[in-house]
Amino acid sequence: MAAPLRSLIANSKADFCKIDRQQNAPSVLMKDWLSASGSGSGPISSNQPAIQLPFQRWFKFKEAFSPQFIVDCAKSFKRKPRTCLDPFGGSGTSALTAQFLGIKPTTIEVNPFLADLIEAKLTTYDLESLKQDFFQVIERRTEALASEAFPATFIEPGVNDRWIFSRSTAKRILEIRNNISSIDSKTNRTLLNVILGSTLVPNSNIVVNGKGRRYRRNWKTQEKTPNQIELTFRRAFHNAFADICHYGERPEKSFELHRGDSRQILKSLDSVDFAVLSPPYPNSFDYTDIYNVELWMLGYLKSQDGNRALREETLRSHVQIKRDFSNDTLNSKTLKKTYRKIKALRSELWSSYIPEMICAYFVDMREILDGIKAHLNKGGKAFLAVGNSQYAGVEVDTETILKELSLDLGFRTASSKPIRSMRASAQQGGREQLTESLVILGK
Repeated sequence: MAAPLRSLIANSKADFCKIDRQQNAPSVLMKDWLSASGSGSGPISSNQPAIQLPFQRWFKFKEAFSPQFIVDCAKSFKRKPRTCLDPFGGSGTSALTAQFLGIKPTTIEVNPFLADLIEAKLTTYDLESLKQDFFQVIERRTEALASEAFPATFIEPGVNDRWIFSRSTAKRILEIRNNISSIDSKTNRTLLNVILGSTLVPNSNIVVNGKGRRYRRNWKTQEKTPNQIELTFRRAFHNAFADICHYGERPEKSFELHRGDSRQILKSLDSVDFAVLSPPYPNSFDYTDIYNVELWMLGYLKSQDGNRALREETLRSHVQIKRDFSNDTLNSKTLKKTYRKIKALRSELWSSYIPEMICAYFVDMREILDGIKAHLNKGGKAFLAVGNSQYAGVEVDTETILKELSLDLGFRTASSKPIRSMRASAQQGGREQLTESLVILGK
């Protein structure tokens, strides 16, 4: 290892000692953890004001709850709730905030990388063991996994002279990953793998957002080096270690994390006091695409068959793969009317499967709502952040359809209020005309 890197490791150990001495300081209160979230300064469905909060800063996750949203949901009860459920765990904001509130969280996440991110945030660690495992990962030099098959666009020479990682950068990523896999502690492996995942896109030739990925401007003259991967990994670990030191003593340390399809897992859970969720919107976007780089480079996906299997476990909110869009007739006047309108415009749609996809999506959501209702305690509530979509000029009123389905399922009350306006797609003019709403269901 080069002398400058050895010096950095020495400095890192000194920093760790400083953090270790601070860990016995009084616990930081929930309100202090939230102080950077800009409470009241943005929509409750947006995590942007809180993106630099401890734990939240571990991985940039744009489309997440505001922690204040979870606080407000819990405060809506006359008595403090003891348990909560999030069937679409995402980045773990609801579960983490619940722990700060002294509420036991149960969360479900189908994406294996995000499930590990949630677990890493909620877990209690042995700090000395974690520190030693980190140095073992950094200091070891091993052969990368040479036999892995990645999508052709991932590693140089790529496709059509474009690639996401240079050969040397990819080799260092895989070497670190290989070192992590040799660690005995499962909890430490999970955290370090998540931290490695947080370094991938920032050190790649692409940027990723809600519309997919694109190559950075002048990326060929600004490619990242293996040393930059290592430095980014080290800094990210320092942040995570500090967060764990200062905020590890949360009022609630236990949690339940279930990995897989919410439609199936909801059938076998214990009862809870409230549920909070932001399901995928019926916007024909496959959210697994956003985490494609992490899923492949960290070894969660090893084949296209595995990629398809993961997509099959997601709600039928997209048409990126050919799948069964058959559906039952649902008791929603608004959905039936919407389906007739969009079906009549099938020739104008970019995919002929969209009308059936919309109906299949609400069949899936009815199953989710039925599962939540079955596990809500008496007087419990479900809080849903949902968004409308639009096809060929026809708006899909998700808020109204879900309220109709909920009442048909036997929920006692179904109310809603707007959160914000969202921009329609470029094909629809890009104007802020689609509504995002909070739907509140009472049992």
